[in-house]
Amino acid sequence: MKKYHITVLLCLVCIFSPAKNREETINEEKQKYEALPRDTTLEDVGLIPESLDANVDSLLHTWHVQYFAKTDAFCHDEDENVRFPDNVIMERLERLPHAIPMTYNALVRKSIDFYTDRRRGLIRYMLGMADFYFPVIEQVLEEYDLPLELKYLVVVESALNPIAVSRVGACGLWQFMLPTGKNYGLEINSLVDDRRDPIKSTHAACRYFMDMYNIYGDWHLVIASYNCGPGNVNKAIRRSGGKKDFWKIYPYLPRETRSYVPLFIAAGYVMNYYCDHNICPVQTSLPLATDTVMISRTLHLQQVADMLQVDIELLRILNPQYRRDIIPGNNKPSALKLPAVATYSFVDKEDSVYAHRREDFLADNMPGANGKTSTREQITHIVQSGENIVRIADKYGVTAQEVRRWNGLGSNSIAAGKRLRLYVDNGGVAFAQNVKQQKAEPAPVVAKAAPKPQSQQAKPIAGTEKYVTYKVQSGDSLYSISRKYPGVSAGALQQVNNLPNSNIKPGQLLKIPVG
Repeated sequence: MKKYHITVLLCLVCIFSPAKNREETINEEKQKYEALPRDTTLEDVGLIPESLDANVDSLLHTWHVQYFAKTDAFCHDEDENVRFPDNVIMERLERLPHAIPMTYNALVRKSIDFYTDRRRGLIRYMLGMADFYFPVIEQVLEEYDLPLELKYLVVVESALNPIAVSRVGACGLWQFMLPTGKNYGLEINSLVDDRRDPIKSTHAACRYFMDMYNIYGDWHLVIASYNCGPGNVNKAIRRSGGKKDFWKIYPYLPRETRSYVPLFIAAGYVMNYYCDHNICPVQTSLPLATDTVMISRTLHLQQVADMLQVDIELLRILNPQYRRDIIPGNNKPSALKLPAVATYSFVDKEDSVYAHRREDFLADNMPGANGKTSTREQITHIVQSGENIVRIADKYGVTAQEVRRWNGLGSNSIAAGKRLRLYVDNGGVAFAQNVKQQKAEPAPVVAKAAPKPQSQQAKPIAGTEKYVTYKVQSGDSLYSISRKYPGVSAGALQQVNNLPNSNIKPGQLLKIPVG
């Protein structure tokens, strides 16, 4: 009997001792961070990256909207979080396959609570997009023999939105600034922005990770440097007395960077244990099977959409690097990603695709005299309501500093209606010289409205037989409206209505030339 009691006692010791040690570790970490000066740790997580402060409703009602459905009916999804004790969270982090330490402490716990309590909608969205982007990112990380968990950085950086642009001009899944992107081999001009290309931008990120790991030999410091740059990390190391551990230089880092590594670890947790917190992925109908064809001539995505019967918005999602729907294949062979089923159709109809309505879509954007070489071109941009210098610079592939210098400006604020002089790299495809024909970013996609009877769409303008008016409906574009009126092009609509770009809004009245 005594032997039995001893055995049971030993078993209990084996069961409870590790948990006790973990609890002690957690308490030590809590004490450590509670002892930090008040201004080094905020009430919740710290400064939240811009991407994680996004309006989820706005995000879901942009160009992804028609490719999302409701959450899986078999998944238990609720608005209320399920909270677990520290030892459970720690054990789950330890179980994750990882080469980067998945440290657990009070800050990581707060970051996990931030995701699972206050950003549940954003997590649902990111889980849906992860099925589409994570395999691509993992494949590139494998090529560089880097830890696959680095993929969770795009959760913190961009919330898995490939066209995200920050207030300071960082862009894409990996949020590269323009100079850094160019330094790491990304093409950025007024037509192409490789920061938006999931594959090319991931290659650039991997080269950055390798450079930083060669300097620090510590993944947490590599991740910190991705947020604030190696200069700030080096400064924090010096101020800490030469320590090279993120948690030891933590008080000396910029405020946002202090929350960056905890949010990265928390992202790894929540992207794996979301079900335990009653969060379900939003289901997406984006095609997981895609293929790529190389384009050797200038091509507009609408030409592809028309001839292959592929939705233009789907083409934009698959090819976010083409800022104005134009592929400058005349300059160098350029990739066009298509749903796998459409690839064979493109090969069969290639010549017809290039020829289809070429003058309508590319008349104002034809190759220069040499047909190949990218050129610097002077253009005029009319500032639209809500624009600032950073957004305008990003649109044309230049820096805000350049725009300010060219126009003698002292800040990034600018009044609507002002004309700016810009010198852009046009990617080998000339811009229209008429400012009325500027090309803008594709208009956001919204839920498409059912077509209305012609009598409700247009009515004659009193006293004239040359025009009718059209009230813009939700989901309309200049191109879709032009198709309703034979002989009217999108360019004509833009010119007749004195539009500075192709953006239109529901409720806006347009003049339609007739006869």
